[in-house]
Amino acid sequence: MTSRRDARRLAVDVLFQADVTRTDPRAVMAGWRAAGRKVPPFSERLVEGVAAHLEELDRAIGSHAEGWRVERMAGVDRTVLRLACYELLHEPEVPVAVVIDEAVRAAKELSTEDSGRFVNGILGKIAAGLGDRTG
Repeated sequence: MTSRRDARRLAVDVLFQADVTRTDPRAVMAGWRAAGRKVPPFSERLVEGVAAHLEELDRAIGSHAEGWRVERMAGVDRTVLRLACYELLHEPEVPVAVVIDEAVRAAKELSTEDSGRFVNGILGKIAAGLGDRTG
């Protein structure tokens, strides 16, 4: 059994590859499966969700990222933000604090310490507009 953290990290890997190669994330995921890589159901759900809502996610991120355009963000940061924003907006059973903590952790581990603060700031603003979903 894969932990949700591991499943999220795999989703980040798929989404980052899709972003860098300018390929649909679903096609990247299919390629991983064809190569014999296991994609847990939660990873698949996240990748599918980000792919289906990409424009909406980028609008939300862009409107809360003062002085930053989404396309100018570091690729890892952009990918982590898209995934977390999808969870905040479309996975209401996941507590906001968990989404933000996982995203900040991923940004720090995969990018920079500054990326953790950057991701936290944007997600905090997005979460503030969600009402009472603190779980």
